[in-house]
Amino acid sequence: MTAPAAARIGDPERGTLAKAADENFPVAPFFLPRAWRDDLMAVYGFARLVDDIGDGDLAPGGADARLLGVSATAAEDRLVLLDAFEADLRRVFDGSGGPPRHPLLRRLQPTVRRRALAPEPFLGLIAANRQDQLVTRYETYDDLLAYCELSANPVGRLVLAVTGSATPERIRRSDAICTALQIVEHLQDVSEDLGRDRVYLPAADMKRFHVKESDLATNTAGASVRALVAFEAERARDLLNEGAPLVGSVHGRLRLLLAGFVAGGRAAIQAIAAAGFDVLPGPPKPGRLRLLREVGVTLRGEG
Repeated sequence: MTAPAAARIGDPERGTLAKAADENFPVAPFFLPRAWRDDLMAVYGFARLVDDIGDGDLAPGGADARLLGVSATAAEDRLVLLDAFEADLRRVFDGSGGPPRHPLLRRLQPTVRRRALAPEPFLGLIAANRQDQLVTRYETYDDLLAYCELSANPVGRLVLAVTGSATPERIRRSDAICTALQIVEHLQDVSEDLGRDRVYLPAADMKRFHVKESDLATNTAGASVRALVAFEAERARDLLNEGAPLVGSVHGRLRLLLAGFVAGGRAAIQAIAAAGFDVLPGPPKPGRLRLLREVGVTLRGEG
């Protein structure tokens, strides 16, 4: 058992935060001011835990359910857990029911107060995970974009809020970047998502490329699946390019952080392309050199 896995069983807070190292983008890199790092990790802890609830990826033993006040008989019901998590989130903002029960939400509370964060982005992330329990297929690309409004865009908005850099134009650019990152993650995780009975490839696009769900359940992708993945990857690339001017609109270490987000998406797309757009054997992941190269390209305003 790895150290993070052991921590996940014994310490839900520590185990959840340890997952930051596996993300496509930097969560709270060392070069940021300590106050920013602490607050960004608090936001990440919330976002990661709500996704783990929605995906059924909580640590065995039911520690998170107990912390949220959910009975052992309901501990496997994701909608019940999400309702309890939302109730605990509301304690972060209004305190009417006492302090938050879950340590990740207790960690979040000072960040919310210090940065004057609104509840809407957090509620959006919970709503996205509720939707995952009820909606497992998306008919059109627009339907998928609407889902990304809940599942991805709130994260970028929170980063801007924590760093005190939110403006309407920056939020628009951030939304494009976050939606792109979500689409890229869906492309990397086609097989894993199908195992959860979820398909995030729009049905209209699958029909256009003559792809059936059974084609996604194989060990390697055929030509039609590869063409579909290439099409969706190009859409994600266009969104990243649309959002990239956000990087040039800020300065200093924040500029480097945001460049890391864009570069992470671009590098992941490059890794998918390098795999011949065959994502079915497992998620294609970019190497560190590719990521650093893309950071440089993004900082120079190229790409």
